Amino acid sequence: MIRVLLADDQSLVRAGFKALLDAQPDIEVAGEAADGEEALGRVRELRPDVVLMDIRMPLLDGLAATRRITGDVELKEVKVVMLTTFELDEYVFEAIRSGASGFLVKDTEPEELVRAVRAVVEGDALLSPGVTRRLIAEFAARSKEPAAAGALGRLTEREREVMALVGIGLSNEEIARRLVVSPLTAKTHVSRTMVKLGARDRAQLVVLAYESGLVRPGWLG
Repeated sequence: MIRVLLADDQSLVRAGFKALLDAQPDIEVAGEAADGEEALGRVRELRPDVVLMDIRMPLLDGLAATRRITGDVELKEVKVVMLTTFELDEYVFEAIRSGASGFLVKDTEPEELVRAVRAVVEGDALLSPGVTRRLIAEFAARSKEPAAAGALGRLTEREREVMALVGIGLSNEEIARRLVVSPLTAKTHVSRTMVKLGARDRAQLVVLAYESGLVRPGWLG
């Protein structure tokens, strides 16, 4: 069973998500929280697989709560998905840098929510191609000189190539077509790259690709 924690200050939102998720044979809502502080306590207590975390909550906002969760080595298996009212939420960029595995808009279709919970447990990032491109554009706008690329020395040449393609927003299927390999092979390369770099998920690979200088935004020409 995939165990989910719902963190949102709106009880109706939690109730709707709970009814939908509990109806799935492989998902259960392990607990709920109405603010960031409560969410932290419940995560430590319940150790859920996925936290659906509202960005804006009282006492401690979702962004700060996410940083604490992803920064705690004892909670490294917990995946955080940010919930937002608007797809272009100003905090999405910081959420990904803080370790969130992606984000969902609250009015997402029911089947998309269920798919997202399953996907994030498998290590996939919840970033649509359009969202990924906006995220990349944000990196390009905010980037300074790239950090030293020492960590990339652990990667094979093919893994570096795959990481760069992840960094520009390609899916496993698109990477497979670009490199003329099977989607399973592409997924394996992505997974190995994440393990070697200690990345929580695909979203973190995008961050690392830019911060290491492997993918260079437009200002570098």
